[in-house]
Amino acid sequence: KESKDESTWVSARARCELLLKQKLSLKDKREVQKQLEALNVRILLSPIPSDDSSFYTIRPGDSLSVIAKRNHTTVELIKQTNRLKSDTIQEGKKLKIPKMKFSIVVDKAKNKLELLGDGKRFKTYRVCTGKENSTPVGTFTIENKIKEPTWYKDGIKIPYGDKRNILGTRWLGFSLEHYGIHGTSLPETIGTQASAGCVRMLNEDVEELYDIVPLKTTVVVN
Repeated sequence: KESKDESTWVSARARCELLLKQKLSLKDKREVQKQLEALNVRILLSPIPSDDSSFYTIRPGDSLSVIAKRNHTTVELIKQTNRLKSDTIQEGKKLKIPKMKFSIVVDKAKNKLELLGDGKRFKTYRVCTGKENSTPVGTFTIENKIKEPTWYKDGIKIPYGDKRNILGTRWLGFSLEHYGIHGTSLPETIGTQASAGCVRMLNEDVEELYDIVPLKTTVVVN
């Protein structure tokens, strides 16, 4: 059972990790994995100390963008983790900074996206991949990130908010031009192969992923 008491989350995660090393039924293993992934995100987005984070003392001339770039993370993640309501920071204050190196693996056959932290499964998301196996296979990097993206379709510019724009609330563009991970206005397609080649996620999921992964994050599609 999930606890609202933040002080118990780290120990609860450790218990889940131990349980997964034991012999469990497939059903129990899936349930423990689900709880573990939920705890991973809760701990990441909270100010409580953990082995996969460190604390940084704000120096003169610092800004959130400078600190994020120096630590290969995102401004959004630093703000969420430290519960900052604005970009204003104060010299001498401490910020919790994630230490994990994130990467992404997309499994087209299972329509699944795994977010990895230091090579270990951090969270799993259901996605939609390309129809007729059109999502390209290979290793890419995230080269651009856009909130409320405009969709360019057959030379037509379709702005965010237009019912014809199917990109949802976020875009994470691959090093392979025209391909990426994005939200969707068609949530019923999640779990299927229905896109033109991009990887679709539920908007709430892609917003979470967008905040966590920085530019140059590796994406492996297989």
